[in-house]
Amino acid sequence: MEKSIVTTGKTIDLAIASALNQLGLDRDSVSVTVLQQAKSGFLGFGVQPAKVQVTYEAPDPVPEKQEAPKSALGSASRSKPKAPAAPVKKPDAPKQAEPKQEAPKAEPPKSEKPAAPKQEPKAPRAPKAPREPKPAASKVPAAPKTYAPAEPGSVEEKIEVFIKGLLEHMDSKAVPHCRKEADGTYKVDLVGDDLGYLIGRRGDTLDAIQHLANYTVNRGVEGHIRINVDAECYREKREDSLRRYARKKAQQVLKARRRTTLEPMNAYERHVIHAALQDMDNITTHSTGVEPNRRVVIEYVK
Repeated sequence: MEKSIVTTGKTIDLAIASALNQLGLDRDSVSVTVLQQAKSGFLGFGVQPAKVQVTYEAPDPVPEKQEAPKSALGSASRSKPKAPAAPVKKPDAPKQAEPKQEAPKAEPPKSEKPAAPKQEPKAPRAPKAPREPKPAASKVPAAPKTYAPAEPGSVEEKIEVFIKGLLEHMDSKAVPHCRKEADGTYKVDLVGDDLGYLIGRRGDTLDAIQHLANYTVNRGVEGHIRINVDAECYREKREDSLRRYARKKAQQVLKARRRTTLEPMNAYERHVIHAALQDMDNITTHSTGVEPNRRVVIEYVK
């Protein structure tokens, strides 16, 4: 069963955060509809907070079993004592005529059957030996990836040198490893411990490192070098999460037959949402707003 609440805040994100705190849910479990944009006003007049409607799935209430009402007749009949029943006389049993005595008939001689040979007691079976428990299959940890060193003077070395210096300024001991993919993209894996803060909230820090690397390496270079920075396979996991999130929201739109607006996303994540729903019947998607608050709108069409 769907339920919704309406919250306000100085910005749309603060209004959504207020609703999530009240419900105790995460952002992927709710659907947000913007009811009113925030207005700053002039000299304190005309200030208008942002207003959003947050829809979420609530479990259906379990109907309580109602006891059948007791009939007044039944209670009345139980309250009155019953009169003792009159004793019923049993009829006398009819006298049976004495049977006539007949002469005993001669029984034919019984043929004696040979006695069956006694079976010798079977020897007790030997107890089965207890089965030895099979050893649990231990999961073998995946072998760490091996990276070939970048050739001196290559684009891979230039990318690794820049990102290594950037990570040192961030007090990170992670090591970048760059390789060229078949489509011409340069894939950079950050290897090390405590990579969570390099990924950031929903990959914000990782996107910033990637943006700086693309901007710096492409200066003074003919053509365009595309760099993709990843850590702990975050990009792949994020894509799978976005596809599941998009299909879930699309099913809600089909059920309610009304559109929903997703949270702000960067261009790459919006592309994943559009691609995941492009072949879905009765569903269309488009983007609205301006960066960095550009959002994907999922809409029902007949």
